[in-house]
Amino acid sequence: MKILYLETSSKNCSVAVSDGEKLLCLCEEVSDNYKQSESLHTYVEWALEGAGLTMKDIEAVSLGKGPGSYTGLRIGAASAKGFCYGLKVPLTAVNSLESMIEPFLGMNYDFIVPLIDARRMEVYTAVYDGHTGEEQSATEAKILDETSFEEFKDKKVVFVGDGAKKAKDILNFPDADFRDDIYPSAQYLIKKTIEKINREEFEDIAYFEPFYLKDFHGVKKKKSEE
Repeated sequence: MKILYLETSSKNCSVAVSDGEKLLCLCEEVSDNYKQSESLHTYVEWALEGAGLTMKDIEAVSLGKGPGSYTGLRIGAASAKGFCYGLKVPLTAVNSLESMIEPFLGMNYDFIVPLIDARRMEVYTAVYDGHTGEEQSATEAKILDETSFEEFKDKKVVFVGDGAKKAKDILNFPDADFRDDIYPSAQYLIKKTIEKINREEFEDIAYFEPFYLKDFHGVKKKKSEE
């Protein structure tokens, strides 16, 4: 089954194509400027070309549904829906935090804690078993302080994501590993996507919304004085 994957929840604009569980092509770039709006469709073209496929070959679309950047998620969701409508193929959606733990499973960590930078001292996070990948605490928006994650202090833990730098500065976890160079990536959506397809866990394309986790708060412009 030829599957197209989109992951736009972070600074990493990421597109992958697989044939079942086999990754055929990955095209991604991390940018502080969030390039999803200008780069996503170009990356889709490049990924398909690299895989030796055309859009007509795609049989399902998978989306990293968040949490993360409101604008990035909105762009990814709109694109995924458009592809599914046009191709008449199903949509699956995977928690973006789950894609971040994939490279660290089986590396002898007791727990893997993804941290997506929100604002100020806030992060989007969850806790996963480092051996099985099972969720130990649900996805939440969390304000970091000195007492955060204390229950895991005596365990072998790795904090991953662009929020890990915040955590390293504030948490007293001398034995923990911190990897702030890790972002959600389309290539790590494959395993969960195949599981969902096998269980026929598809999204309702008409009503699907990304996992924003929090309401969007725009910056209000000051009214000019008359």
